Formats: sequence, structure tokens, C-alpha cells
Amino acid sequence: MAFNIGVLKLPVIKKGSQGTFVIAWQRFLKENEFPVGTVDGDFGNGTDTATRSYQRKNQLSADGVVGNNTYVKALSQGFIFKVPNFSANLLLAYLRFGSSEVKELQRNLNAIAQLTPPLTTDGDFGYRSNQGLAEAYKKRDVRLRTELTDSISSSTKNKLGTDFEQALDIFNTYAKRLRFRLSGAHWYNYFPTSRAISALASPFRERVQAFQKALIDGGAQTIISATYRPPQRAYLMHYAARIDRGEISPNNVPGMAGVDIDWVHYTASGARQAASQMVDIYGIGGNPVALKSLHTQRLALDWNITWEETLRIKNSNGNIIEINEPRNGAENKLLFDVGASYGVYKLLDRDPPHWSYNGR
Repeated sequence: MAFNIGVLKLPVIKKGSQGTFVIAWQRFLKENEFPVGTVDGDFGNGTDTATRSYQRKNQLSADGVVGNNTYVKALSQGFIFKVPNFSANLLLAYLRFGSSEVKELQRNLNAIAQLTPPLTTDGDFGYRSNQGLAEAYKKRDVRLRTELTDSISSSTKNKLGTDFEQALDIFNTYAKRLRFRLSGAHWYNYFPTSRAISALASPFRERVQAFQKALIDGGAQTIISATYRPPQRAYLMHYAARIDRGEISPNNVPGMAGVDIDWVHYTASGARQAASQMVDIYGIGGNPVALKSLHTQRLALDWNITWEETLRIKNSNGNIIEINEPRNGAENKLLFDVGASYGVYKLLDRDPPHWSYNGR
């Protein structure tokens, strides 16, 4: 037996082909480290070479033609999730789940995850069922795979035969993908903030480097916690804070290209809890987070500066300034003046570690 590849309506593609299926194929190759150059939907020389390399690695005929045999192998390696117009219903049809088997899945998810309110067992694995599946994985995690195996009926297992285990593996992978699209603390690891002065824009970068050298030469200890903040990270922080504060509904958060996050959970309380977790792990507190800021423009840094006894530091004119208490960069106005001489200005009154090119 085999999965129903026909429902995917995959065209044969090769050198000279163009379109969305070529884009899907190029993305698959690229993610599997077969260099294709630009993902542009044009099956050119680069894609042809990468395709042949993929085929050779997988003991396929290395003819550069993506036909049934190549598709079958690629689908088993995750290409199914790249298929244009992909949906859960399409996936389940490919896995040979009919309406009765989909209804059974819905019933089992209700029971395993105690979904409240329960999914409607209508045989249509649409948006709400996707939410329920993500919620089930969030609640049961790696246990979900075994629990589904135990709860699925013998008639469904007999229908799928030897394909059952692989079908459930693919479905479980889909559930995991849905779960980790959900907002939550795990997003902290995406689009990390730089701590390097080299990430700042010129000429601000050179001004910070000069001030940093003067600080160290004078005996100060410096820790940089943030320089460049990617716009994607600012987006995540901004809307997590707004959801947490009740300023916007998760349903109304606009999307951002390249950030495949789902702010809407199975329940409203789940969405708010996830946003709160993000606020905590980002350390936002009550601070506002702008979508566009000096951090996203590479013109600011968060800088913790301390010293013991007297700091003897040169300003940009070469004059030595002696600075005592308070012995930190968040409060000492004499240090603010030294920084200003280099073109690095302290933000006053709030956000203690923040320095920038203009003091904002």
C-alpha cells in the first residue's frame, strides 16, 4: 500500500519549468542544504544541479526531472508541508484518512486533550481542528503520538495497514509544527538581539568604540546587553506586550513577513498566557516596545557601566575627567557628559542602560 499522492496534483517539473511548485521544490532543496541560489520559481541551472545532487544522494535516477519517484522520496522527508495550497484536509487525504477517520481523530483529540469546548466531529479538519491539534500537542507534547496510537481504532489501523505508523509520524510532525507556531516563551530564541558593537551603524559604531575604549582604559567594567534588535524581534515584543496589556486582541494582530507565528490559541486565556510568558522572558515589564526604534535602526545600545573608587576617563578632547559616585552609567551625569563628547548620549529619566546617537 502507499499514500495517495494523486490528491496532491503534483506536476512534473524540470529545467525550464516555472511557478509555485518550482518555488516549493526550491525551498525544500534549500532547507535540505542543496544550494539552489535564489528561490524565484524558475527551474534554471542551479535548481537542476541541486535536484540531481538530491537524487544521487537518495539513490534516485539523477536526471534532474522531479517526477513521481522523486516526489515520493521528498514527501517522506517533509516536502508534503511545502506543497502549494497545503492544508490539514489535504494532508489527511494524502495519508488516506477518509471522513470517518477524520471524525475519529477529532473525537480522540477531544478526549486526549480534554478540549473545552470540544471540537465538532464533522469530518472536516479545518481551522478550528487545527487549533485543537495545536492545543493537544501543547498539553500532551511528546505523549500525543503514543496516545493517538492507543486510541485510534483497529478499523482505521487496518485500513492504513503497514502505512499506519508512518502516517501517524507525519501527522504528529504536523501537530508539532502547529504547536511551535503558537506564541509563547520559545519565540525568545528566534531573531536574537545582537550584543556586538560591530552591529551598530556607522558613524555611531565608531563613536561607541572610542567611548568604550576610554571607559576600559579608565578602569570601568562594561556589559553590553543589546545593540541591534531585528525588526522581527521588535514585532514579537511589541504585540506580546500589547496582548498582555489588553490593548489588542490576538485575532487583530497583523502578520509580518518571515515571522510564522500564530497569536491565536484554542482559547483566549491560552493566548493571553502565552503573551504574558513572552513579556516575562523578554524582560519587557511595563516598558513600551516600538515596532521601529533606534535599536532596530542600529543607533542605540543597552550598556551597563560600573566602576570602583575613582574613574579617571578621557573625554574626546583628551582631557582626563575624574568621576566618583554614583558609580554606574545609569545615574552619573558627569559620565553622561563624557559620553556626549564622543557622540554617545544617555537617555535620561527612564530605561537606565539605554544610550544612543541622540539620547532618545
